Amino acid sequence: MASHEEARQALRDARGQFTQKRLAEKLDVTAKTIARWENGQSSCPAMVLPALREILRGERQGALPLNTFSFIDLFAGIGGIRLGFESVGGKCVFTSEWNDWSKKTYIANFGNTHAYVGDITVLPAEDVPDHDVLLAGFPCQPFSIAGVSKKNALGRPHGFECTTQGTLFFDVARIIAKKRPKAFLLENVKNLLSHDKGNTFRTIVKTLKEELGYDVQWKVVDGGHFTPQHRERIIIVGFRDKTDFSWENMHLPTVKPTLDSILHPQNGSEITEEPYTIGAKAMVNSKYVLSDKLWNYLQAYAAKHRAAGNGFGFGLVKGSDRARTLSARYYKDGSEILINRGKNKNPRRLTPRECARLMGFHDEFVIPVSDTQAYKQFGNSVVVPVITEVARIMLPHILGINHPAETERFQESQLSVG
Repeated sequence: MASHEEARQALRDARGQFTQKRLAEKLDVTAKTIARWENGQSSCPAMVLPALREILRGERQGALPLNTFSFIDLFAGIGGIRLGFESVGGKCVFTSEWNDWSKKTYIANFGNTHAYVGDITVLPAEDVPDHDVLLAGFPCQPFSIAGVSKKNALGRPHGFECTTQGTLFFDVARIIAKKRPKAFLLENVKNLLSHDKGNTFRTIVKTLKEELGYDVQWKVVDGGHFTPQHRERIIIVGFRDKTDFSWENMHLPTVKPTLDSILHPQNGSEITEEPYTIGAKAMVNSKYVLSDKLWNYLQAYAAKHRAAGNGFGFGLVKGSDRARTLSARYYKDGSEILINRGKNKNPRRLTPRECARLMGFHDEFVIPVSDTQAYKQFGNSVVVPVITEVARIMLPHILGINHPAETERFQESQLSVG
């Protein structure tokens, strides 16, 4: 008779091949269920063992295996970049994220199956596992370029060790220097381009190209092609060897979605998810409606700034609109994205589930933290479909497919699979 332990081992083996979402689809359960089995929150039932064995025998039905290439996830947040690269067959072998609340969300969704380090700044680069691709949504800290000549005169480290030490980018650079991955992807705010009159970005590019020897390209991409918010972020990619990688291969939808696509319908067509929605019709919980005091304050504050000729104000939107950029401060008052509830009714905030959708996370993504932490996490995250599309066009070059015609055929095949 099959045992729970055999089922757990088969589950671990299957997760070496498939994402939680794809495996859940194969087993006709939710990704939350897979996460609970992995985390030990509930036992993996022995009765799923035959199905897991069948999956492991190769009945994949077009799913991409999770062993095509390996990657590490630095400054990982809640795993948005990881999701994009898992979707094209990557396997995460190492994660670093210092925030304990983000780690809680990350572990709830991905399990704890490999090394997870909190503070990457104190970890020797040689302790990082070998990997094909380095991923990092590194925070932008000021780069202190002044004093380089003085350091040189004193015989202190030069190159990227001099110009970037003291910034979190330095930790990305030292790991690349030591482990020499085939490729990397770095993500940051658009303003990285103009920070310190462009000096910060020039230092980053010089480090990656001249000091580390990578073929580097970058592009500002608006997540609004995929989700109903204006969200521009810079994506920097690099390859250890010269490739034919081109941003022109990106497929950006021309018809941009509206907020209707992510808002709770409140008509019973959606399963209730407390505390975000309640009752048989899955109505939005009234706790997300702004109080009279807060709504009056925001209106008065906006009026004051309009009178002074400033453009500051709240963002009141309806389902047919598109939103401003969701920020990590959304938990404070929700002012950048307020949902219009009709005449003479106070607007409401987005629920954390709606924020997840706004960032391109699927509904099976587990949100195990408070609303305050969830708003911070999604406001700091990436638009997952953007990363998925960049991963798709990077994939052939990661795998060594470098002939233009062959690359194009491969990328088109990945579109059909996705």
